[in-house]
Amino acid sequence: MFRYLALRALSLGLSLVVASWVIFAMIELVPGDPASFMLGLNAEPDTVAALREELGLSGSAPTRYLNWVSGMVTGDFGRSYTYRVEVSELVWERMQVSLPLALFALILSTTIAIPVGMLAASRRGGIADYGIMGATQLGIAVPNFWFAMLLVLIFSIQLRWFSAGGFPGWDQGFWPGVKALTLPAVALALPQASILSRVMRSSLLEVLHQDYIRTARAKGLSMGQATRRHALRNALIPVLTILGLQFSFLLAGAIIIENVFFLPGLGRLIFQAITQRDLIVVESVVMLLVFAVILVTFLVDLAYALVDPRLRRRP
Repeated sequence: MFRYLALRALSLGLSLVVASWVIFAMIELVPGDPASFMLGLNAEPDTVAALREELGLSGSAPTRYLNWVSGMVTGDFGRSYTYRVEVSELVWERMQVSLPLALFALILSTTIAIPVGMLAASRRGGIADYGIMGATQLGIAVPNFWFAMLLVLIFSIQLRWFSAGGFPGWDQGFWPGVKALTLPAVALALPQASILSRVMRSSLLEVLHQDYIRTARAKGLSMGQATRRHALRNALIPVLTILGLQFSFLLAGAIIIENVFFLPGLGRLIFQAITQRDLIVVESVVMLLVFAVILVTFLVDLAYALVDPRLRRRP
């Protein structure tokens, strides 16, 4: 067990190092100079040079890379060129929207997908199975931004149950914040629930054909009892992988939904920073998102060890 965790931790560290190289190199290759962009085309060269010095852009690439990495390790993400505030403040402010949104969507998709996948597997070849598979195929095919606009049209404009966009802030109360995130979370959860339910069905069907399930049935357990007591735990291993990938996508890839609903999240922050050439914000936020993705993957590996006893017995 210790060796398993040590190898996963080493893999996490190496992945972070490689990711930092790639992110910094990609930002370096982006054409255009932030100082020139901020001052305009008619700015004097000495003014541009002075601003580059102020922003820390005049040093060599290795020096700037080391300064950036060492700052992130110590919690200093730098200062935004555009907003003139610390990047950590921007990230904390936007994370209060993106993280609850991702968790809300993940809870919705998991709550829907696992029972639906189990129902489809237990009714294999029946009307319920075909209906669920058809619905999940439709859920995968429908673009989430189109579904988001449809939700706004129905529940905001027609029924007036929810606001069409914006976020009031958590200081206005818990339920107003949850209500503002409900439609975006549903729009994000639809394709994820569809994918997860299909994975759950396939995994459960594979497990139900194993010998130990037939032995459990021969001992007098019903199909439902055998599924809950023996099959479900083993079927969750591939589901955990999808859950980890889904959370990473929901946290880092919700930029379209955030723009549809005008949510001040990390996705919109990255989009605005790219258009404004605010490189330190782009570098820092993308690196934080990469760290979140790798950390979630590491936690999924830990969940594997809890679900699969064979991993705990490895030397």
